[in-house]
Amino acid sequence: MIQLDEHIKQLSCLLEDFLLRNGVNYSLAHYANLLLNILVLILIIIGINYLIKRFVIQTFKTFTDKTKTTFDDFLIQSNFPRYVGQILPLMALYYLVPIIFVDYPAILAIFDKLFDLYVIILVIWIFRSLLRTSKNYLKTLRQFNDKPVDSYIQVVMILVWVVGLMFIFAEITGESIRSFIISLGAASAVLILVFKDTILGFVASIQVAVNDIVRIGDWITFEKYGADGNVTEISLATVRVQNWDNTFTTIPTYSLISESFQNWRGMQESPGRRIKRSVFIKQNSVKFMTSEDLDKLKKIALIKKYVSSRQEEIDSYNKENNVDKSLPLNGRNQTNLGIFRKYVDSYLNEHSAIHKELYIIVRHQAPTDKGIPIEILCFSRDKRWENFEYITADIFDHIIAAIPYFGLQLFESPSGDDITKLYGLNQEN
Repeated sequence: MIQLDEHIKQLSCLLEDFLLRNGVNYSLAHYANLLLNILVLILIIIGINYLIKRFVIQTFKTFTDKTKTTFDDFLIQSNFPRYVGQILPLMALYYLVPIIFVDYPAILAIFDKLFDLYVIILVIWIFRSLLRTSKNYLKTLRQFNDKPVDSYIQVVMILVWVVGLMFIFAEITGESIRSFIISLGAASAVLILVFKDTILGFVASIQVAVNDIVRIGDWITFEKYGADGNVTEISLATVRVQNWDNTFTTIPTYSLISESFQNWRGMQESPGRRIKRSVFIKQNSVKFMTSEDLDKLKKIALIKKYVSSRQEEIDSYNKENNVDKSLPLNGRNQTNLGIFRKYVDSYLNEHSAIHKELYIIVRHQAPTDKGIPIEILCFSRDKRWENFEYITADIFDHIIAAIPYFGLQLFESPSGDDITKLYGLNQEN
């Protein structure tokens, strides 16, 4: 090794020795030799870079194309081979520069500082490349594709930068890393204020992952931020939601544990999706059923048996209690609204798209100024949005069309046309 150093030193002085032997001034010969050495050094660095790009990196790419794992593919995407390839030129600089500038200690001192700083930054770049590769690779694994991997990678990246800044600080100032840590302690209040969102986001992302509050791919609704769609990304500071209109909403990660939002994952994992909607019946259209009315309703297949058996039970009760039926109000009677509710219940139980093992309820709610709400609550077997909406529409199309057959009327607020027609009728009279 010593002989090699001596040989390189002799080569670096060839031009200077030649010029001196031919009577050239020492200063001129020295600077000409220095300039030539710098040009040779530049050519060596360029040559090494070319060889690395042309052969080493290309060989690495060829190797990754033949492997089954995708980890090495992500290494190329994150420029890992290019960063590692810079080690050889740095080694050449580290070895040759002291030989070329042996007579310039001030330049060597500056070079040492810059070299150390660049090495620190290069190490950070290599770590960053490895972290990006790990993040992209973990996202391809099923057990990690719904986890906030970005948050953890960002935390590790922050730690890498903090350690790197410690070494940079120590290199520039000449102080020890211990001094840097002491300085950080003195400025901790300011740092906490500056990195408040990062700290809160880190804590929130851990709680989100541990408590399984939100996963990537979940459908969430967050009214405060106008978010209604699928979670596409969970990072250290923000959660990204792609809304159903294909816009994106960004939500602070900490909001997921500090505020209320709706996660539809339970619905997606359950065997059915809830249908909950009401129709409003005019109160003055509700009435007791006469025998003629009942005969008409017995023609409806879904409730034929119910109407007959129910009327037999009512007639038997009224007869046993000697009820005076000259007035329909006396005793027990069937109403058109009650029979309609039974019809809707039977219709839902016969519908092929309704999940029979979950709730099927037809509720008579408290009357309002808009009529009597009849709420239908059931569950669709198909949870896909477009099919769910089709099933819901199909059910309520049928129910609305069936209402007049029971002598009932839907409530609907008067429109402008209704008022205009009423005004015109009054004018004619």
